[in-house]
Amino acid sequence: MREEKKRVKGRPGGARIEDYCLIGDCETGALVSREGSIDWLCWPNFSSGACFAALLGTQDHGFWKIAPKAKVKALRRRYEPGNLVVETTFETARGEVRVTDFMPPRGKHSDVVRIVRGVRGRVTMRMDLAIRFDYGRTIPWVTSNGGDWQAVAGPDRVVLRTSARLRGEGMTTVSEFTLAKGQRMVFTLTYGSSLEKLPKRINAEKALTETRRFWKGWTRRNKYRGPYAEAVERSLISLKALTYKPSGGIVAAVTTSLPEKMGGSRNWDYRYCWLRDTAFTLLVLIQAGYVEEAIAWRQWLLRAAAGAPDQIQTIYGIDGGRQLTEWVADWLPGYRGSSPVRIGNAAAGQFQLDVFGEVAAALLRTPQAEDEIRVSATALQSALIDHLCGVWMEPDEGIWETRGGRQHFTHSKVMAWVALDRAIRYYERFDGGGDIARWKRERERIHKEVCEKGFNKKLNSFVQSYGSKELDASCLRIVLVGFLPANDPRIRGTVEAIEKHLMRNGLVQRYNTRTTDDGVFGDEGTFLACSFWMVTNLWLIGRKEDAIALFERLLKLRNDVGLLSEEYDPVKKRMLGNFPQALSHIALVHSAFAISGIWKPDSGRYGSHS
Repeated sequence: MREEKKRVKGRPGGARIEDYCLIGDCETGALVSREGSIDWLCWPNFSSGACFAALLGTQDHGFWKIAPKAKVKALRRRYEPGNLVVETTFETARGEVRVTDFMPPRGKHSDVVRIVRGVRGRVTMRMDLAIRFDYGRTIPWVTSNGGDWQAVAGPDRVVLRTSARLRGEGMTTVSEFTLAKGQRMVFTLTYGSSLEKLPKRINAEKALTETRRFWKGWTRRNKYRGPYAEAVERSLISLKALTYKPSGGIVAAVTTSLPEKMGGSRNWDYRYCWLRDTAFTLLVLIQAGYVEEAIAWRQWLLRAAAGAPDQIQTIYGIDGGRQLTEWVADWLPGYRGSSPVRIGNAAAGQFQLDVFGEVAAALLRTPQAEDEIRVSATALQSALIDHLCGVWMEPDEGIWETRGGRQHFTHSKVMAWVALDRAIRYYERFDGGGDIARWKRERERIHKEVCEKGFNKKLNSFVQSYGSKELDASCLRIVLVGFLPANDPRIRGTVEAIEKHLMRNGLVQRYNTRTTDDGVFGDEGTFLACSFWMVTNLWLIGRKEDAIALFERLLKLRNDVGLLSEEYDPVKKRMLGNFPQALSHIALVHSAFAISGIWKPDSGRYGSHS
């Protein structure tokens, strides 16, 4: 029986994924389109319900737009250098205006500030605001008192403050105003609990100064001075913006359910903390000189991973919480009709062996905090590794969180080896007293098994899983983690096989979705992090011109303000997947470090043995 398409009412919501930029306060983030519309914002934090959800539906699901009323002839947009303040300049037949959008470092409450300034001529502007709590489902009660416009529903309250004249129009708050050169209009939107006192007013210009000072102070600590400084800095700022300041956790993206193929069902919620992605983030932040974030993450890990090591999860809530039940917001039609819209993530209950390796590598590199933190982390490391020794031989769901059944994924086994290798070195450094003799035996067993069962001689390549004939881009990480040296012929063979069979229009696929049963229907775009892994592999095996050419092509795929999503459609030339994507920016920074000569693989004791 053919499934009927859900009828969608209201004006279309989401712009192209690449047309958005991110503003945030290190506790949540908003997406602002080139047209001046905020179409996604979860309040009070990353994983809360969205009050603007037009991104995944229509304008009836919540948005906030400020733009010229007349036709826009030209549009320019940029982040201010070194911070997360975005400027959008609109040009009309009668003049030019500039909208400055930002979220100040959070005090007690969270604010979005939008300052509109006349640049030349006279321009009439229009503001449309539709608050819809609970992912676009709940229309709030709107009142006005003494210049404070309030929208309340249950425990949620949003307060709009502006000197502009407001009016109601079809369940939307509207304002029209005209600005000449030098004039300005300020709008602040503040979130607070409806059970507490009304949030205090903020001074917009003072907040802008404080925001600039915060981000400039942070970017000054960046130690990278190579040829790709602009791209690295913007990626590092984006990663910082994805950090949840109260806990030290780092979300994979600020969005949920942006599709991996337009109109498809590969739509997932990324507003949580993956141990894998967080560990990757910490490694590049440490390399760039950000010690404070590394220590905060170490403390987050200790809280999140508390309890028995066999209960370790791959994904946690931003505060370290474990309950991430997956459900469908069936009233939302999805981005450009891509459904379902998933809230929560069932992968939290998966067994993913590779996370042990990522965590062990991060703990080895993470600077020491207070003694009690180091001792606790050492105890956690020991418990995890002892547990790993008993489970590494079991199949798992792997790095790509497949839903087609557990397998003996080659990458997972390699990362189990990494976990043992890094733990051994950690304990030898700190005299931790772990069962190092046993760990060394298991490390050698894993290395031998992977080389025997994970390598296909006919393909001359490491493959997706033991005995498989399928290639997988995760095998590009084998040399990056020091399992084998770059001059090993098996590494070159793997690079060349993936280059020949998994590259589509010059970009790398994760794997062939047509021949791999991953338990999910449909195709997907090319996974951007995999292409950056290819860059680093090409560099390491000596194909440096090819590495630079691919890297610079990937940089051109960033949008006009330097952001990347999870995937890319090289045919339609469109971004796909959740946005902005931490893993894409992590891989970008890592490749830049490699090309710039400030990173080399962390080779293990058995890295050159077969």
